[in-house]
Amino acid sequence: VQLQASGGGLVQAGDSLRLSCAASGRTFSTSGMGWFRQAPGKEREFVAAISYSGRTTDYADSVKGRFTISRDNTKNTVYLQMNSLKPEDTAVYYCAAARGLLVSTIISDFFSWGQGTLVTVSS
Repeated sequence: VQLQASGGGLVQAGDSLRLSCAASGRTFSTSGMGWFRQAPGKEREFVAAISYSGRTTDYADSVKGRFTISRDNTKNTVYLQMNSLKPEDTAVYYCAAARGLLVSTIISDFFSWGQGTLVTVSS
């Protein structure tokens, strides 16, 4: 599956953004999906994940209650709704497809990555 992320931009603290990740390929609806982010000088970290059906989700503690991951298998798209953004959310955000059906938070479980979209949150 090939992934194309979009929706990043420059916003102020407290604002919202919605990231989208469009997938091509037949395996999208049978793959768990995830969002990760990488800030300058830091390692890539888990943000959110969703199972193939969308029934199960998981979030990093730092974004719980503010971010929501969802997917539309009819559109081959996964979303990340980000509310109450903070300057520490500034990073390049990547979507990724997992080898399995279920939720995963482990980078090595993901086999296909989008190109990343930059989110910058000013204070």
